[in-house]
Amino acid sequence: MLKFVDTPRQMPDKRDAATRTRDWQEIYPPFDPDRAQIQAARCSQCGVPYCQVHCPLHNHIPDWLMLAAHERMREAYELVSLTNALPEICGRICPQDRLCEGNCVIEQAGHGTVTIGTIEQHITHTAWDQGWITPITPPRERRQSVGIIGAGPGGLAAAVRLRAEGFQVHIYDRYDRPGGLMIYGIPNFKLDKKVVARRTDWLADSKVRFKLGVDVGRDITLADLRKRHDAVLLACGAYHAHELKAPGVGLPGVVPALHYLTASNRKGLGDQVADFDQLDARGRRVAVIGGGDTAMDCVRTATRQGASKVVCYYRRDRENMPGSQREVHHAMEENVTFTWLTGPKAIYGDDRAQGLLIQSYRLGPPDELGRRAPVASQAKPQKAAADLVIPALGFVPEDMQKTMPGLRTRSPDDPHSPVAVSWRTMATNLPGVFAAGDVVRGASLVVWAVADGQQAANAISQYLQGHDYWQPEAVNEEAFA
Repeated sequence: MLKFVDTPRQMPDKRDAATRTRDWQEIYPPFDPDRAQIQAARCSQCGVPYCQVHCPLHNHIPDWLMLAAHERMREAYELVSLTNALPEICGRICPQDRLCEGNCVIEQAGHGTVTIGTIEQHITHTAWDQGWITPITPPRERRQSVGIIGAGPGGLAAAVRLRAEGFQVHIYDRYDRPGGLMIYGIPNFKLDKKVVARRTDWLADSKVRFKLGVDVGRDITLADLRKRHDAVLLACGAYHAHELKAPGVGLPGVVPALHYLTASNRKGLGDQVADFDQLDARGRRVAVIGGGDTAMDCVRTATRQGASKVVCYYRRDRENMPGSQREVHHAMEENVTFTWLTGPKAIYGDDRAQGLLIQSYRLGPPDELGRRAPVASQAKPQKAAADLVIPALGFVPEDMQKTMPGLRTRSPDDPHSPVAVSWRTMATNLPGVFAAGDVVRGASLVVWAVADGQQAANAISQYLQGHDYWQPEAVNEEAFA
């Protein structure tokens, strides 16, 4: 260990931009085992591991790095999976530059961070290749059942934990494949769909029952599920997009980000997409509005579809972007143009979007979250041509009070307010109903959904075993927020 003084930071050899933008494969190949071992040995084994502190799952990162460095890979995987139900997925799409790697002690000391995410992938893929990951076989089967609404990361993570304790787990999802946004929202070049399918197939082999094409609130009610199951977990994500408020947003050629990404992912999966000609960026001038990870997914998808030009407009500067800086760097390598401190004042066109009126901004004082607020300048808006305009301004939960009557949300006056829970137990105001992930937090990271799902699963287990401490009725009103 402690090889960081002599050994530099090294990632797997990234595929060059000209090659990778011609296909949909992941941009990093698997880590060579010898190089992964060398990189794991760079860990400083510090007494206070900030990487672990800043991981939402509090993964035992220094410990499994040491095991990987000593080629004790099976033990490394057992430790990885102890805290993370979806390690190969988090290893790919977590913004490690903002979490574990960004807080690595040797990174702060100027030696370059340990490549934690790629080593996590390497450990998990070794486990799959060696056949160490087998279907869950609980010590005993319990008769109690849990209904999970949503087959995304929060729901899948909860299912892993609940099935390991022997509960009968049923997952309901409106889509025709399990995986949620990991299948239909995140492009293949960031997360290969086979990686997600392998994990959901493993859950099916573990006797988790998937009920797909079921829209809770339309095809079946929450009340029906509460009668059918002993506990219910809401893990249905945040799918309602923040709307762009500007003249011209109703023109053809203005496409919501999730609609655009879902169509692209379905096409890649071999599905028939009826309106794909209207959503294909090939030969078009694409304008993406926003600065988060969804915006980065859109611009990088457009380059692979063969757009003639891709521009990202963001009202703040690069330092104030909410998305991963690593993703911004990848997009720049792929010839995406970034126009900072700009945003659309209007979209113009006759029968279809033809361009934007671009307003310039300056940064004002920090807001309540510490981010400097954008302030429109007095400069005259400028025209910018665009055939396809994709607003990517973030997401909020759907109207839960409408689809699930009686469920309390944080703000009763806001139809898209997150579900109110006790953060100690993830319990809602309805007995036996819990919630986790984006439906509670608003749009957030996959790793936070996994953390919430695992915490909710622990609480559900306690609830079903009759522990009074975990009964939702015992939670004070003030605990809901």
